Amino acid sequence: MSQNSQTDPQPTSTRHEHVAGQVIGRHRHAFHQLIYVSTGVLAVRTGEASWVASSAHAMWIPADTWHQHRVYGHSRVHTIGFAPENPPLPSASPAVVSVEPLLRELLVARSDPGLTAPESERLEAVMRDRLRRSRSQPLTLPTPQDPRLVRACGLAAEDLTQIRTVSWLARQSGVGERTLARLFRTEFGMTYPQWRTTNRVFHAMIQLAEGATVTETGQRCGWATTSAFIDTFTRTIGQTPGSYRAAAGGVPRRSPSLPDA
Repeated sequence: MSQNSQTDPQPTSTRHEHVAGQVIGRHRHAFHQLIYVSTGVLAVRTGEASWVASSAHAMWIPADTWHQHRVYGHSRVHTIGFAPENPPLPSASPAVVSVEPLLRELLVARSDPGLTAPESERLEAVMRDRLRRSRSQPLTLPTPQDPRLVRACGLAAEDLTQIRTVSWLARQSGVGERTLARLFRTEFGMTYPQWRTTNRVFHAMIQLAEGATVTETGQRCGWATTSAFIDTFTRTIGQTPGSYRAAAGGVPRRSPSLPDA
């Protein structure tokens, strides 16, 4: 798909396969869209933040939201379109919602291209009921805007195994420590340590989807022990890294380097 493209104005539902590393360029829809990944992981980025959609969490994209995707691991993606005047969720901003077993089957079934109109309507009615009961996932990786914060975040993400203090980042970014700490709070609504944990969990989700073991992932993303990684990941995502990896259908990585999320 070309960059900055506007897609078909009518709501559509699809299912398709993607290979690891595939990028779907920046685009938007005239309708609301729910993206579900039954196998693999999809990183979704807007101008404001990044999220991860997987077998346990679906991505909600409101109408006219510019976004792009990157695929990690061989992925099976299901998209469900909704008319702008009849959204299934109240959020006017992108969000990630939890997918329990019944909702998963509804999303997969609703994306079947061979459905008749009556079948689609019945499935969608139940799906809407379940979506209203779904909780939002708290993990959102905000995109920095201030050039000083862009540089600091880039430095912190270069090597997640290194514990970069805010003092070190401030010196390397040519900005005062207090100023940098204030930028994290004002732009992201979180402290630097909170952002660093979010960034590490975000990359850990991708590592696991690509087949890294739990121990490897914890080490590559900067946790001192595997147990500490498991505890943080489980509290943040709501499932253990091992369960997440299995559900994502992780495949062996080709390279030990960190992905560009």
